Amino acid sequence: MTSPLLFSPFKLRGLELPNRIVVSPMAQYSADDGVATDWHLMHMGALAVSGVGLFISEATSIDPEARVSPYCLGLWSDEHERALARIVAFCRQHGDTRMGIQLMHSGRKGSVGAPWQGQKEVAPANGGWQTWSCSDVPYPGRSTPRAMTRTDLATVRQRYVDATRRAERIGFDLLEIHNAHGYLLHSFLSPLSNARTDEYGGSLENRMRFPLEVFRSVRDAWPQGKPIGVRISATDWAQGGWTLDDSVVFARELKALGCDYITASSGGSSDEQTIPVGPGYQLPLAERIRREVGIPTMGVGLITEPEQAEAALQEGKADLLALGRAMMYQPRWAWHAAERLGCDAYFPPQYARSHPSMRRKNFLKATKDA
Repeated sequence: MTSPLLFSPFKLRGLELPNRIVVSPMAQYSADDGVATDWHLMHMGALAVSGVGLFISEATSIDPEARVSPYCLGLWSDEHERALARIVAFCRQHGDTRMGIQLMHSGRKGSVGAPWQGQKEVAPANGGWQTWSCSDVPYPGRSTPRAMTRTDLATVRQRYVDATRRAERIGFDLLEIHNAHGYLLHSFLSPLSNARTDEYGGSLENRMRFPLEVFRSVRDAWPQGKPIGVRISATDWAQGGWTLDDSVVFARELKALGCDYITASSGGSSDEQTIPVGPGYQLPLAERIRREVGIPTMGVGLITEPEQAEAALQEGKADLLALGRAMMYQPRWAWHAAERLGCDAYFPPQYARSHPSMRRKNFLKATKDA
């Protein structure tokens, strides 16, 4: 019997993942002025012992105005660094999962409440802020952002570098740049949000310029032996927006600069997007980028069943598979997947008695001793 690819190791630069299962970044809206709390200790700690190959932190903001909400995680001060370092150390002490961090700037989609608050805009008087974007083009239904100046561009690049250096001091194994879902870097790429007339707007080459500058700066600041990936919206799913063809070109440019993988998500720039939602609906995006660019891809989007995940790997649709909502609903997804596919995943010794093989042994022993 062929061993399942889902539980085979995968190497990115000097990092070897024990399997291909990734915990996708999942916003928790539970930080205290950007500082990680005990909720994050519980959330990250539970998933670090869950048998997955890689955990990627929720989108972590590079400065206060980079957050989606006032409750989002940040990494712009020593206090933020200490709080995350404590949690990562805890995860390493008790788990076998490799630890990644995703850095982001929300751009024109920031300064809103938590989902359970309706994600309505938060006014500056109530803890919100004036948003920035590549242009003064508002996200539908939101306030008009301030168009970034050249000084702003330089400031954001440096904030990414500063956060990258903090992430390295904390000891993260992998770094991912959030370049998707209508947030700042994606807004430069998409014609739906980029109305600039300088060298950062207009042509595809110009629209890619700032995201590529940010990537280059982060790659230079991150250790060469550690991998960096980029999450992109591979298509806007909207007329006149960013396309999969554009993503292939962008991925080639990123690969040339030292990008190690692409996470192929989609959407987020327009309220007119038409998304064909269904099981694994974004996997064809990852498949095409992987095939045409020759770069590893991470597949996302309604991946819920172990057999579905294994088939995606066997068919060459992606190299890694990231689960978000499915992992929140079932934090032991990797354990159950290993049992169904006939292999093993990491179990912390404290939980070893719950492994199916141990349960059977304990039952037989109890029966014999009775």
